[in-house]
Amino acid sequence: MKVVAKAIVALALLAGPLPAHATRPGDTILIASDSTAASYAPDRYPQTGWGQMLACGLQADVRVINHAMGGRSTRSFLAEGRWDRLLADMMPGDTVLIQFGHNDQARGKPERWAPAQTDYRNNLMRFIWDVRTAGGVPVLVTPVARRNFGADGKAVADYPAWSGVMRDLAATLHVPLIDLEARSRAWLDRAGPDASKALYLHYRAQDGIAAFPKGIDDDTHFSETGARQVANLVAQGLSTVDLPISRKVLAQRPDLTRNTPLGKTTCR
Repeated sequence: MKVVAKAIVALALLAGPLPAHATRPGDTILIASDSTAASYAPDRYPQTGWGQMLACGLQADVRVINHAMGGRSTRSFLAEGRWDRLLADMMPGDTVLIQFGHNDQARGKPERWAPAQTDYRNNLMRFIWDVRTAGGVPVLVTPVARRNFGADGKAVADYPAWSGVMRDLAATLHVPLIDLEARSRAWLDRAGPDASKALYLHYRAQDGIAAFPKGIDDDTHFSETGARQVANLVAQGLSTVDLPISRKVLAQRPDLTRNTPLGKTTCR
């Protein structure tokens, strides 16, 4: 009976309002995620993560601290201490964007594998609890779509079970949600199977890309142009969730709506 009571209290706290000390206007965004959001060194160009470009859609006084790292799931992000390091960087009032799913579904890699309805759900609840307890604002972000088109020519949701858990927790625990899976599938549908290649890593050896001398066909990770446009989708979502940070999203985001690369990952 005591266990049940404790569980009810925990859920109530998860679903409840922010602590009273969370009074600082949000001016910092922290990102917990995987390779799709990660920041890359110049020698990896044109590979770019959406978290690397997000600041280009925000007012200049907003700080983005990107803890996203390639190959990480909710399980490994916790196990490696990356979550603890993010919490150490967070202050009351900060916003934490949480996007996982790509690696949680890797059943063949036990260090990553987080079944949707058990470990993944529990890990997300831990993230929500920790951020709220520290006075921050968690925002769940469903996993961004891969360049995967079905027989009907429409973009496919590759991680529906994991996205479904995020949507359910967002509704149940009153957590702001950016449905990046839905937004990015619509984005891919607008581009179509051929034009969308330029948004991901599709290069030939003869293109002379130093990071990929043998060429690459990668439908998961983004080119500079793709990362800019996905960051724009995240910014769009952030502008609609009615948080203090929402007011920091630029109404016009030309640095994120480009159709051609700048050849660098700066805003201009």
